[in-house]
Amino acid sequence: MPAVLVHGVPDTHRLWDRMRRHLKRRDVIAVSLPGFDASVPAGFVPTKEAYVDWLVGEIGRMGEPVDLVGHDWGSLLVQRVVSIRPELVRTWACGDGPIDVEYVWHDLAQQWQTPGVGEAMMAAMTEQALAEGLPAGGVPADIAPEVARHVDDTMKACILGLYRSATNVGAEWQAGVEQVTRPALVLWSRDDPYVAPRFAERLAARVRGELVLLEGCGHWWPYERPAEATAALERFWAVQ
Repeated sequence: MPAVLVHGVPDTHRLWDRMRRHLKRRDVIAVSLPGFDASVPAGFVPTKEAYVDWLVGEIGRMGEPVDLVGHDWGSLLVQRVVSIRPELVRTWACGDGPIDVEYVWHDLAQQWQTPGVGEAMMAAMTEQALAEGLPAGGVPADIAPEVARHVDDTMKACILGLYRSATNVGAEWQAGVEQVTRPALVLWSRDDPYVAPRFAERLAARVRGELVLLEGCGHWWPYERPAEATAALERFWAVQ
């Protein structure tokens, strides 16, 4: 019964490296989404639905229900997968990525969603600019250059496609999440500059899940609070 870890934007499977050093279990698979320092399947169009289908396929090949964990866009994908294919999931945990009709996308996301503007923003998002900017959101300064190094033109195009497919994701997907009954842990950063903690509270109430708010933490708890986040996950898994 493996644990499957799903990163978000603009990350790769490396997002989970610090947490994996703390995890006692070894049946852990950190996936890389298509285009995120990973190959893009032939004919793949980077929309939210395509990423959900891809993740469903990856989990289905494992042959047993998994403990599913997601951060940022990984959080949205995890919520969608457990809402449409609950038989693939034993437990699920997610954070800092809302499916909520009241959520308004942050400024950068709205720029990415705007044709022309998004392309200009991506052109300006050089490796150096990204490495210098990521710490403002919570990526530790010693990690930010490594994160930025993997953001290439393919990833940028996938980010634009993904965000442009999700302008109304709350309205489209929230009703399905409300029907989820699998055990849930909502693991959220108290000081996320992109998503206020009230959306964590709303999600936990919606799915009758456990809520853990990480104090003094920006958006990227897998980088910022790996030991604390891992401990919360292991406590959660142990009682299911």
